[in-house]
Amino acid sequence: MLQPGTPQADPHTEPLAPGIAYSVAQQLRGEDAAVRELLLALSVGFMLPGPLPVELERRVDGCGVESLDALVARAESSGLLLPGGTVVGPVQQALLTMTPTARVHALQRELVGIFAAQGWPMGDFARQLARSGLADPRVAAELEKAADKTLEHDPGLAYQLYGEALLAGADELATAARRAQAAAAIGDLDSAGRIIDGLLVSPDPPDLRLGVDVAAAVWAQRGMLDRSADVYTWLGPERVGPSAPFAAVAMIGCGNRAGAEAMFQSESSPGSPTLLAVAQVQTGKGILETLASDPDQGLPVLIHASDMLNASGTALPLPDTPGSLAALVALHSAEPHLADTIIRSALAAGQGGDAVKPRLFLLQAWSAMQQDNPEEARLAINEASKANPWPLVPRDEFLCSALEVGLARRSGEVHALVVAWERAREAMLHTSVDLYSLLPWGELMISAARLRETRRVAHYLDEAWKLLAKLGGPPLWAVPFHWAAVQAALLNESPADLSPHAAALVRAAEHSHLASVLAAAGKAWVSVLAGQFLADDVESAARALDAVGLPWEGARLVGHAAGRADERKDMMRLLACARDLHPQGSTVGTAAAEAVEVRHAAGADHNKPLPPDASGLSEREKEVARLVLEGKTYREIGEAMYISPRTAEHHIARMRRRLGAENRSDLLVRLRLALGTDLRPPE
Repeated sequence: MLQPGTPQADPHTEPLAPGIAYSVAQQLRGEDAAVRELLLALSVGFMLPGPLPVELERRVDGCGVESLDALVARAESSGLLLPGGTVVGPVQQALLTMTPTARVHALQRELVGIFAAQGWPMGDFARQLARSGLADPRVAAELEKAADKTLEHDPGLAYQLYGEALLAGADELATAARRAQAAAAIGDLDSAGRIIDGLLVSPDPPDLRLGVDVAAAVWAQRGMLDRSADVYTWLGPERVGPSAPFAAVAMIGCGNRAGAEAMFQSESSPGSPTLLAVAQVQTGKGILETLASDPDQGLPVLIHASDMLNASGTALPLPDTPGSLAALVALHSAEPHLADTIIRSALAAGQGGDAVKPRLFLLQAWSAMQQDNPEEARLAINEASKANPWPLVPRDEFLCSALEVGLARRSGEVHALVVAWERAREAMLHTSVDLYSLLPWGELMISAARLRETRRVAHYLDEAWKLLAKLGGPPLWAVPFHWAAVQAALLNESPADLSPHAAALVRAAEHSHLASVLAAAGKAWVSVLAGQFLADDVESAARALDAVGLPWEGARLVGHAAGRADERKDMMRLLACARDLHPQGSTVGTAAAEAVEVRHAAGADHNKPLPPDASGLSEREKEVARLVLEGKTYREIGEAMYISPRTAEHHIARMRRRLGAENRSDLLVRLRLALGTDLRPPE
């Protein structure tokens, strides 16, 4: 009997050697024509023993030729047919090549009819038929059915199967939404977008809700969540159905709480008790609850949603996955360890498919950065870059660029910060502000103040504040952004800019422990900058920052306080605290370290500020140092001082040895301290 689903050789996989087709044609002429028909049938996919083409069976049964056994024996004796009933590869290709296409397709359709009559699945044979150019609705239906079955679990394979179904004659519009879903799931946003555009402009688009889900997911990954919200608004509450939670995620992300609640009610129950349905409803419910005055309500709900989606093993088109949202909420709650746990579980389960992997890895990197672990952060960034074969989508590119800025700022490497900032400036041009991008915008707010580039982000920050205001200033999302604004104001030495954000943190402290910690830290920063602080208060604020998952910020606070302490015992105590919170000991909070070491080298009174003539530098070296701090090159220093670039280099090397600097960024900090300047780069 013919065995269903047996793969046949694909005649288009390898080129046919020259002369073989002609040689076979010459060999199978005259009385060997029946052998040729047998071999052609077997090459097409018929098998022995089993049904053969009707015409060949008629000739055999009517005694037009010798028996089938005799035909097989002659084919085997000629070396064209192997004992197992398989046609020799080159002969099979030759037969399929020299036989008219119409004849080959007629035999293929006859074979498909046998499969259909017997109820046998064609399996990979259907794929080969489609790739060979056979247009047959039965083959198309089989491929489409196979694609539907694998869509949520293996979208890459589904995308191939849908493409082959089109080759076999499937209706392009009927499969558009599912093909777009598969393309988006593997990260091919351009193909998904083109397919969806064709679907949405059709008069009566099939699978409309799924098409809208895909469109919303594509817009979100492009960094334009407001367009995701628009497409759900266009769909409307009456047609949104089970996609209502996704609509809520998109609309809340853009500040449209009323629209989200019109689409989805937080008390909604899943339409069915499946893992997937529960995950969908819990996602919408969790994101709504993050807007409550109690910032702890939404996180457990989103974690449940992430767990359910992990267990379901499906990849759906989403504006954002529950795993990513739960991790974001954990990061906003200053619980980076929890965020890391959530992300690892989502990655292990393949939540969201390959298209979502980069975002999960980048959020993992943010968690590592927040925990003051730059090495782990860079490893996660590297994993994100190779998570799928596509470049990072605009949303992820923006997040990655902000990560690079944050890591450079924390390392103290001014040049690296400037390079990372330039990348971020370009990335921000391709995205818009939404609720789920506030962490990177907060980082860019601080770094812009550090580099005197606030004007570059002012418009985006205005949009962020408007977004938070539209949502009523939910503490969970607003508190970290206010803290970023406090840090930016401190860097700008602008009490007027700092005041409203400090007040906002104090107000939020009633419901948010994190806000109370940040409010105290902000107060401590102001006292340090004013030179009127108590070491006990500063250390307490720094250790509280460490306790809520912000060790680097705590180390930086006590480090700066140590550099401004009047008493040596306070300086050493605060310096020890900085090293305790930041064991890596790069340039975070090292204002105190440089101050202590430079004072010691200069023989100054350890209990008094470093006097200008105690820098340990000659007047000529001070002049060189000022030019170095302005970012001048050896050549530019030489031109300014009428010395050779080599002489300028020698001056700098000598200063580096004298001040005990280990690298360039270390030297820059020590030079600023020696000259009595601040720790900011030049404008």
